[in-house]
Amino acid sequence: MKFALYCFILIFATASYSFCQEFSGQIINKKTGQVVEYVNIGVIGQNIGTVSDGTGKFTLQLDSQFDNDTIRVSRIGFYPFSAKVADFKKFQSQNIYLYERVFELDAITVHHKTYKHKVLGVTAKTTRIIAGFKDNILGYELGILMKIRKSARLEEININFGRCTYDSIFYRVNVYEMKGKMKFENILNEPIYLKLAKENIGKTVVLDLKSYNIVTQGNILITLEHIRNLGSGFLYFSSSITGRTYFRKTSEGKWDSAPVGISISLKAQVEQ
Repeated sequence: MKFALYCFILIFATASYSFCQEFSGQIINKKTGQVVEYVNIGVIGQNIGTVSDGTGKFTLQLDSQFDNDTIRVSRIGFYPFSAKVADFKKFQSQNIYLYERVFELDAITVHHKTYKHKVLGVTAKTTRIIAGFKDNILGYELGILMKIRKSARLEEININFGRCTYDSIFYRVNVYEMKGKMKFENILNEPIYLKLAKENIGKTVVLDLKSYNIVTQGNILITLEHIRNLGSGFLYFSSSITGRTYFRKTSEGKWDSAPVGISISLKAQVEQ
């Protein structure tokens, strides 16, 4: 009998508070004046957050109990913006201006290293065990930790989907270096998006990374992030009970993990 493992995607209802306020705004590029799409906005470590839409607009509910916490606004390619929640609420306008980030090329040092092609992560193709995005929640991320002791050059990501009810999907692919226990830092210089029509979701999806020239050091976490309102429905991956999925419920939320591995694997040249 087919069965699904949904344990790690359940969102538990929290108590409502009488001082909850709704704030809306827009993310704008300070230099060009253009809107910035798909920006993460959230209270650090509190699982309260969202993602701006394709026009840079966002809506976020903030309760008074989080006034002393920090809200962070970030997107790949821009410097992040942070403020105390209480101060953020006082802004006359919740329009936020982000500065573009200029990436300088590091000096090239030639080392005589040996690299070997490896496949890391979860490669399951079964539909008897499936897990994934049960709800349409902006900022929700699911991913697999790739254990790499040294440096690696990333070549491609392979994803095996189990079941999807959406007509099409649109997700952001994130690559994080592990900086400590449940601490991850995004190392991409530009966003990577995965857009698929429903008829292509039943196949193994290959995402070529060679043109991005991504070189990592140590363990990395590769995730898919729910950044666009897809309406009601769900998306599940083929999964394995021998793997482990890392996840967070929304932008800037706490990382957690569950004892089931969604089928995301990585092909890379790994230093020996």
